[in-house]
Parts: sequence; structure tokens; C-alpha cells
Amino acid sequence: MPLTALALVLGAALLHATWNLAAKRAAHATHFMWLSATMAAALYLPVVGWILLTTPVNFGWREAFACIASAVVHFGYNVARQTAYRVADFSVVYPIARGSGPLLSFTGAILLLGEKPSLLAFLGLVLIVFGVLAISGGRAWLTAHRGGVDLRGVLWGLIAGAFVAGYTVIDGWAVRYLLMSPFVVDICGNLFASIVLARRALREPAEVRTQWRQFWPQVVTVATLGPIGYIAVLFAMKLAPVSHVAPAREVSMMIGAFFGAKLLQEGDTLRRVAYAALIAAGVVCLAWT
Repeated sequence: MPLTALALVLGAALLHATWNLAAKRAAHATHFMWLSATMAAALYLPVVGWILLTTPVNFGWREAFACIASAVVHFGYNVARQTAYRVADFSVVYPIARGSGPLLSFTGAILLLGEKPSLLAFLGLVLIVFGVLAISGGRAWLTAHRGGVDLRGVLWGLIAGAFVAGYTVIDGWAVRYLLMSPFVVDICGNLFASIVLARRALREPAEVRTQWRQFWPQVVTVATLGPIGYIAVLFAMKLAPVSHVAPAREVSMMIGAFFGAKLLQEGDTLRRVAYAALIAAGVVCLAWT
């Protein structure tokens, strides 16, 4: 993986962990998704408009399909993730969704995009996925059949991971092979979510205002840092194979381990740092490929 792509992925990982921390603190806000998607669309729409006006764009049926598919799959991921959080603990859902996503992305990039990763890249994937699962207590959900974990959380976490893999492959195809602008690809999901959720928001204006007053710092954080981080990932996909970029994104779990231990007082710092080292080793494997 080129160093520029690696730098983009690492920067995006920091942003991803930061805005997820903000989203977690607003997890019970029913209109949080609409507020953040609408603000993100409003903030980045002028940038997209400028790109479309100043850059020659070949927009055919494949580009239209990529935009629609990306928007729908991103929306599905958000719904699956929130559903999982309602029926199971965060420490169960998040590692399943984030850990299964790269594995499926890796497979999809090979089968659908024809990429041929090396043995070292495959080793990097294994280290990252294992580290992601272990760093958040992956052993717990392995005992779900014995009553340790609500199986609904496991199921919805896997569904969310499948959506992660889906939009990773779709968006990688769009920016790497269709040569679409990452800004254009990213804004599709926010516009779609804003439009789909607008009806409910308009029916409950008082509740929307209340949630905005209570959670506006979190909304602003997600609306600004979320797109920046993912656009950086999409630019990385223009420089490196999707099968390398997708698992390397999981270095965000190393940052998340620090945030959880220091900011949320979740404890177990030594074990989390040890498994985070596995993730870092996996990223090095991908960078040296």
C-alpha cells in the first residue's frame, strides 16, 4: 500500500473513532441520524456542486447505479447498526460489525473486483480481524449459544458487517474503476438518509428541536468529521487496492481502545493495548505489500 494511502487511512481512523464517540453519546436520540445526515449534506453540497461544475463528468448508467446502490447500502448499515444497539450491548455489536466487515470486503474485492492480494496482505487481514474481535471481548459473543449473548445482537451485528462490506466494495468500484469523485460518492448516502427520514422529522418538529438543543455538539461532530474521514478512505481506494484499504481501516479500533480506557473508563487497558498491537502489525503487513 502506498504511504499516501496509508496516511489517509490512519487519519480517517482517528476521525472515525472520534465521531463514533460522539455518536455513542447521542445513541438514544431518535432523530440524530436525520439531523447529522441533513447537516452533512448541507455542508458538503456546495463542494460537490463546485466539483460537478468545474470537472468533466461522465455520468452514465453505471455511475447512477453506483450512487443509488451506495446510498441504499449505507442507509441499511445505519439501520442495522442502530437496531443491533437496541437489542444488545455495544461491546458485542461493534466488534462483530467491524470485524466481519473487512473479512467480507476482502472477499468481495477478490471475487467481484478481480484483485489478487499477496500472502502478506492476507496475513495482515487475519491479524486485523482477530485483533478487532479480541480487543472488544470477542470471546463473549462466541458463547452466545450458551446464553451469554442475545443472539439478536449477534445477527444484527453480522448484518451490519455485511452492509459495511457491501458499501466498501461498491464505493471502491465507484472511485477506483469508474473514477467518480469521492465527494460525490459520499454525499449520496447523506442525501438519501436525509430525504427518507425527513417525513418522520417533519411530523415531530418539537422533538427535533429538543434533540438538536441537547445533542448539537454530537450532530456537528458527526456531520463534519464523518464525511471527511470517509472521503479520505475513498481517496485511499483510488491509490491502493480495496482489499488492502478495507482491513487497514480497522486500526480505528486501536484508537477506540484508548478512548474507551481513558475517556469512558471501560478499563482492561493492558489487554486492549496488546490486541491493538495485533491490529498495528496487520496494518504494517498491508503497508509493506
